[in-house]
Amino acid sequence: MRDETQEKPKKLRSGYTTGACATATSFAAAHLLLSKHTLEHVTIQLPRGENVVFRVDDIEILHPGRATASTIKDAGDDPDATHGATVFAEVELSSSMGVRFHAGAGVGTVTRVGLSIPVGEPAINPVPRQMIGEHLERLALEHSYPGGFEVHIGIVNGEEIAKKTMNGRLGILGGLSILGTTGIVRPYSCAAYIASIHQGIDVAHAGGFTHIAACTGSTSEKYVSDLCSLPDTALIEMGDFAGAVLKHLRKVPMERLSICGGFGKMSKLAAGHTSLHSKDSSINFEQLAEWTTELGADVDIVQQVRVANTSIEALEIVSRQQIPLGDHVAKLAKQQAAKVVRVPIKIDVYCIDRKGEPVGSCSS
Repeated sequence: MRDETQEKPKKLRSGYTTGACATATSFAAAHLLLSKHTLEHVTIQLPRGENVVFRVDDIEILHPGRATASTIKDAGDDPDATHGATVFAEVELSSSMGVRFHAGAGVGTVTRVGLSIPVGEPAINPVPRQMIGEHLERLALEHSYPGGFEVHIGIVNGEEIAKKTMNGRLGILGGLSILGTTGIVRPYSCAAYIASIHQGIDVAHAGGFTHIAACTGSTSEKYVSDLCSLPDTALIEMGDFAGAVLKHLRKVPMERLSICGGFGKMSKLAAGHTSLHSKDSSINFEQLAEWTTELGADVDIVQQVRVANTSIEALEIVSRQQIPLGDHVAKLAKQQAAKVVRVPIKIDVYCIDRKGEPVGSCSS
């Protein structure tokens, strides 16, 4: 199970998406082909109108009519797997008008339905495609170029980096996705993570699954996968974003949702929090003590729970009187989840400890 992230009091720095990087490198390569001039910096316009400057490297003509350029992705202070990766574009002039996209080395191909890109297409999302297309079409107009472009987007070592992402589970094989809707990565806004949760649910639904499991981390995922005999496609790594799962299920029909996580995080859900991150919610030991009282524990046990250092310590304390606090937390978490999802669906909640052992459950 993942450790909880500590808050950072300092102001966090924004960065740029792989889509913005791909736009900058495509523009630089196409500019070299049409103008014969090499640019060390290029200015692109993001979807919301901001103009941003990128440094580009390794700009060269590969052969007549084909050029390449690269840039280093800066994700700011966001914990992004692609931070520091080299994003490159190879652009080739074509007699056919328009812009066509291809997966270069390190960029994956879509192999399952349910995503915003059809099966068989390179995993370059719609907004990056639009950004690249608009910049290249504008460049063609400026240089009175009547033809089109073949655009190959790649990421150095992308296939290896993709192993740290959920791409394989989503059916994106061979590398990473080129993502972004605004061009900007907001630190810890986790928009990309939430988008991947939604994509995971969409892919599971498109694949005919009616039962999915949302897990806070790898330990809880292994537990619920073994318990429910679910394949990878039906496993959604929600991390701290329980709300992202529950709210998306208002739009995507499922018959059953199994939620599995550490006891502490499930106690946050039981208390009504849908963001389980430490910056948004904390384990409420006073609340745990109240629940322990409701379950019939004596005054001494209740007080020990109230002053416990960790949620697991609180569990160990109540176990001395065989108080079913884990089951009670699972029951309350299930009730809170049902309130958020607001559509008919069977919900199961499973609580585990740090070793992945079950400490509480409530099933439909």
